[in-house]
Amino acid sequence: MERSPGARRRTGRTRPLLGTAMAVVAAGALTLTGLVGTAQAADVNVAKNAGFESGLANWTCSGGSGATVSSPVHGGAAALKATPAGQDNAQCTQTVAVKPNSTYALSGWVQGGYAYIGVTGTGTTDVSTWTPDSSSWTKLSTSFTTGPSTTSVTLYLHGWYGQAAYFADDISVTGPDGGGGTDPAPTIPAAPAGLAVGATTSSSIALSWNAVSGATGYAVYRDGTKITTSTGTSATITGLSADTAYQFAVTATNAAGESAKSATVSGRTAATGGNPNPGTSVPKHAVTGYWQNFNNGATVQKLSDVPANYDIIAVSFADATGTPGGVTFNLDSAGLGGYTVDQFKADIKAKQAAGKSVIISIGGQNGTVSINDSTSATNFANSVYSMMQTYGFNGVDIDLENGLNSTYMTQALRSLSSKAGSGLVITMAPQTIDMQSTSGEYFKTALNIKDILTVVNMQYYNSGSMLGCDGKVYSQGSVDFLTALACIQLEGGLSPAQVGLGVPASTSGAGSGYVSPTIVNNALDCLARGTNCGSFKPSKTYPGLRGAMTWSTNWDAQSGNAWSNAVGPHVHALP
Repeated sequence: MERSPGARRRTGRTRPLLGTAMAVVAAGALTLTGLVGTAQAADVNVAKNAGFESGLANWTCSGGSGATVSSPVHGGAAALKATPAGQDNAQCTQTVAVKPNSTYALSGWVQGGYAYIGVTGTGTTDVSTWTPDSSSWTKLSTSFTTGPSTTSVTLYLHGWYGQAAYFADDISVTGPDGGGGTDPAPTIPAAPAGLAVGATTSSSIALSWNAVSGATGYAVYRDGTKITTSTGTSATITGLSADTAYQFAVTATNAAGESAKSATVSGRTAATGGNPNPGTSVPKHAVTGYWQNFNNGATVQKLSDVPANYDIIAVSFADATGTPGGVTFNLDSAGLGGYTVDQFKADIKAKQAAGKSVIISIGGQNGTVSINDSTSATNFANSVYSMMQTYGFNGVDIDLENGLNSTYMTQALRSLSSKAGSGLVITMAPQTIDMQSTSGEYFKTALNIKDILTVVNMQYYNSGSMLGCDGKVYSQGSVDFLTALACIQLEGGLSPAQVGLGVPASTSGAGSGYVSPTIVNNALDCLARGTNCGSFKPSKTYPGLRGAMTWSTNWDAQSGNAWSNAVGPHVHALP
């Protein structure tokens, strides 16, 4: 589906090396490169005043060679400047508490003259690394392992004799706390993001969320009360009542305290032998309209503005998340004139009370969601079901114009069906090319889920000429194009009740392929009654034909609802 009218949708210098004697000394005393260990989640920086924000506290510099400066700095408001003089190489040191038999990652940022960083007294192999003078901040990194009785090491920085001053900042000795604590002290972590409802049963709801930097654990709240903790990023809440909605939030914790709560999500347990989906019954002959959650020049609407002629309203569109296969919905309140989420939810309920189905559409011209393995299929089903529980959607529309994998989309939709129950509405909006053959992935998906599929509203526009079921070529914009292409689906295995004609509501709704409501109605008559056909006439009639679809209710409104006023009653009057 289309979001836009008329279109388918950043030098440095190097000093020459010093004399041979100096090079030999340096090579004998220093490790030029080192293997940097990977810090574990519970590791801390055991160096003190590592960013020199407290002057030279915890540091001792030889011959008064060190001072703190406000520029240049790598981080914070201060850095070390140390100036070699004569036989003094401007060495600054501190004693660091460590744990025996432990590995530490050593690093620091340096600038200016020759600069070295290292540790001694490790009880094993002392290490260091260095860089020639540099005009920008350069990171030095290595690692070391402490001996079986080592409880402290000497951390040092120094320059080289007769060379320019060096600057150092943001020093890190990262590993297990040796008893001296950490610098800086841990801070309260941020609130978790990405809280989502996963699989549900009649007595349990699975939750997952994104990891938070600095967190060592998480707490889960149900309806405002802390109910469990987790060291990972998921939890399954058990002992719940069937067919009951619950509100969940999560916090992140560490030694400093507990974060603010995450955004709240709603989860509903499955009914015992029943259907948790707020499903409505789609009428025998139905009109589907896509409602735009964005402003592209068409009339901006609230759901409550959508005319009663529409039986299925497809909310366009869900947004992909960072999780493969995961989707979410973000109401464009600002773009829709201040339409609030609470108003949106209330309007969904009102439409359902009036017998309408409101579903969430996945994809569109700009939507890229890939369901290409079992994991992404599961993520898709879980996230769609979560949106259904949060907003009250009756189901889902598949409008993936970047293609799909029939195996895993089938898996995803069947998983969703098992969660939502028999009231689930599933619609599809393939392009014409996607339904030319039963070997196509879209067509195969439709046939694979025929027992739970509501309707396929193929897009009879923006496609050019296509083959009809009689093998002849038909040009878009005609009765024959609609009927001869619909015939492929009707004779290819879909029930007539699963076939709808998808057309633009106005010339602004698509780049090409607009047909007047009269042509749409003639095509409906031809297929359902055998009347008002063009040159192509089906070999039989399909009175159970589901109906028609349009992009979009907004473009329809822009034209005074001319499309729905004409096509809606005609669909509803089909035999």
